This record gives sequence, C-alpha cells and structure tokens, in this order.
Amino acid sequence: MTIQQLRYIVALDEHRHFARAAEECNVTQPGLTIQLKNLEEEIGIKVFDRAKVPLKPTLAGFEIIERAKKLLREADSIRDYVVHKKNDLTGKVTIGVISTLSPYLMPVFIKKIKDVVPDVAFTIVEAGTVHLMHYLETGAIDIALMATPTSNPGLNEYPVFQEPFVACLPEGHSMANTPFYELNENDKPDLLLLQNEYCFNAQLLDICSLGEPGLQSGNVKYEINSIETLKNLVKAGMGFAILPQLSAQNKDEGIYKPFKDTIPVREISLVVADTFSRKLLLEKISETLWLCLPESLKQQKQYKKIRWNDSPYFIKALEQYKG
Repeated sequence: MTIQQLRYIVALDEHRHFARAAEECNVTQPGLTIQLKNLEEEIGIKVFDRAKVPLKPTLAGFEIIERAKKLLREADSIRDYVVHKKNDLTGKVTIGVISTLSPYLMPVFIKKIKDVVPDVAFTIVEAGTVHLMHYLETGAIDIALMATPTSNPGLNEYPVFQEPFVACLPEGHSMANTPFYELNENDKPDLLLLQNEYCFNAQLLDICSLGEPGLQSGNVKYEINSIETLKNLVKAGMGFAILPQLSAQNKDEGIYKPFKDTIPVREISLVVADTFSRKLLLEKISETLWLCLPESLKQQKQYKKIRWNDSPYFIKALEQYKG
C-alpha cells in the first residue's frame, strides 16, 4: 500500500468517475485502474463497487477511504513541516571558511548577514580545504565556503563567485613598474607557498606549471601559515607570491600586478553535504556574500579556472589526512 494509491481512491470517491479522477491525479486512466486493482488485491477487499453507476464505494470501502483521508492529511502535514524547516531562518549554523579567504571576506559578511537573518546564530570555523571537507562529511560544520570543485560525490556545490589571482612582487622586480605580470621561468624557484594549505598550493602549482612546491630559499626553509606573512616576506625580498585578489586590496601593503591576458581564478562556492535541507538560508548567505564583494569581482572577464582537485600534490595530502 502506498500514499499514491490512497490518493487515487480518495480522488475516485470524490469524482466517482475514473477519467476525471485520473486527470486530477495526473495519471492515465489505465494506470489508475491498475493501481486500484493492486491495492484491492493486497488488502483483500473491494474498495469500489464497479457495478454501480456512478461508481460507489463498498461498505468496507467507505471506512477505508475515511482512514485514507486521515492518513493523507498527516502525510501532507509532514510535507508542510519539512517545507517550513527548509525555509526556517532561525536557529544555529556553523560555516567553515578556507583560511586564505576568511580574513578578507568574513568581517564584512558577518556584519551584513546579521541584518539579513537576525534570528540565526552563526559560528565561523577557519580551516584548510582538507579539514573542511572532512568536517562536512562528519557533520562538524553545516556549510563550507571554499574553492571548488571538490570532486566529492557526497557534497553539493553552489558557486558564488570567481576570485582572480594577482602577483605580489618585491621592489626591484623586473615587472614592478609594468601594468601587468607575466610569469617567467626565473620567478618559479622564488614562489612562496603556505604550509599545509594544500588546495591553495595546488592552485599555484597549476598556475606556474610546477609539480611539487619548494618552500626553501637558500639556507632558509619557510613553514608559513598566513598570507600576511607571505606579503612581508615578499617585502623583505625573500621571493614573490601569487595571492587571491581579496587579500590584495590595500595597494599600500605591496606591489600587486594582475596577470596579463587570460587571468587565473579560483571558483569559490558554498558547499554542503547532500543531506543539507536549509535551502532558503543557503540562498540568503549566497546573496549576502555577493553583496560583500568589490565591484571588480562582479565583472565578467576572460578567466582561466585553476585545476587543483586532481593535483597529485593535493590528492596525496588528502590521503595522508584520511590515513
């Protein structure tokens, strides 16, 4: 016995006509007839007396139809409850944000989102991509704001914006006074990366066509966990960096140059487990994030999306974390 079969017998009782009941239920008349026959065979009772014109329920059928109506009301109330919960803009939500984005977007976002959904309590967790994917899988966080695609079949991704990369150059660099940066082979050994930021590093390795990172310059090995530290190392002439544009808004902090021609970008998305149901809240968060972006990130340009999720470097890091 199915909910749909119960809907069919209630519609038949209302219309007392197979064709009209089938039309209301958006099913063919033969299909409705077969489902009624299957139901009657399953319960061992005739619900309708087909010899009567118009169609009429049997004595037992009257009771079955009344019970079916009650069950359908309960089923509809469950559906309405689920719809309400999906649209519920109250309660708590935990958002994980990649650490290469969080300091530059979250302060503005938190200020704005409190006005958009004042009855939602937010917890912001800053972590690397590998950790965020694990947190989503285990339910430690509800939503992640991170670079995509993840290629994880258990996660759903909702792109919000594309963030270009820019070059951060030291004084005296050959392109410090040019309007654009063009990658050259001499720069590659001096590329500064972040320790344990496997997704971010994989993106930069793709931009520079490098297989493995090199965090060492001369006799100094760098284990850096902050973009701000990268900027200061560049200022000190210890190398150069490729940074996400949101981290390079203050032109007084360094020499930032956009890439020439096709601009490398990373896709930033809201990512949730495939069981996540609070879709209206997700929409409100996405809309608010968009409002937090500078106008330059809202313009359509010729971008090259950076690959990272299939990078051997990233896959190795993911396997090490899970293992």
